[in-house]
Amino acid sequence: MHQNRRNFLQLGAISLFTLSSNSNLFAGTKIITKEDLYIAKKDYDVFQSVRNKLKLVQTYIGYGNFNIINLDTMLRISKNASNIEEFTKAEIDFLEFIFYYNPSSHGFFGERISNNITDTIDKKIITKIPRTGHYLFKGKAEKTYYEMTNDVGSSLTLTSGIRSIVKQTKLFLDKINAVEGNISVAAKSIAPPAFTYHAIGDFDVGKKGFGYANFTSRFANTNEFKKIKELKYVDVRYTINNKDGVRYEPWHITTI
Repeated sequence: MHQNRRNFLQLGAISLFTLSSNSNLFAGTKIITKEDLYIAKKDYDVFQSVRNKLKLVQTYIGYGNFNIINLDTMLRISKNASNIEEFTKAEIDFLEFIFYYNPSSHGFFGERISNNITDTIDKKIITKIPRTGHYLFKGKAEKTYYEMTNDVGSSLTLTSGIRSIVKQTKLFLDKINAVEGNISVAAKSIAPPAFTYHAIGDFDVGKKGFGYANFTSRFANTNEFKKIKELKYVDVRYTINNKDGVRYEPWHITTI
């Protein structure tokens, strides 16, 4: 695996995996506009096989460990595990394309956080938060979280902490699948893998027992969020009409 493939788009990725305004991965299920970009229908099989293998690796090593896994470890597991097939060249090309492409072409203007698809999270500087299955970076992120739980109350919980490139890739591809192959729509909810602040310190919080609603605008109506707004040491990353082109995320806490 090359350590840096930022020139991947210039090497023909567009001809391999076309972000297209007139090709719908799920053809015939939705009206396509020129503003929205889709993964081309011809890449459907590779797209789905990558999603399936990522899911199998996650099941194999556990959800908590999957949050911090790097690409090389993921590829090694897929190769050696008896119930997972090794990633093909086409599938690795797809992973690299999704990592290195420029999402500003479809309205996502977030900062590129990771430059190399093989970036690794240093386990010496992270800590697992009990009863959540998630990790935070030691220092400001961990301190901020525990201050919040102390000030807001025990009903506040960590819903998503550190996310490796592999974890963010899975989330992004699953979101693309959920919105019928529409990358433009997916990127408004889940940052492309190279652009997530979860890789360097941000984290999500929610109300215990609130389930998936913690990741919707309904969280802004909870008493927990009302208390969060009063905390002078806490900032929400994705405010209403934020410059990154991301939906409003009242649960997304920045420590950067």
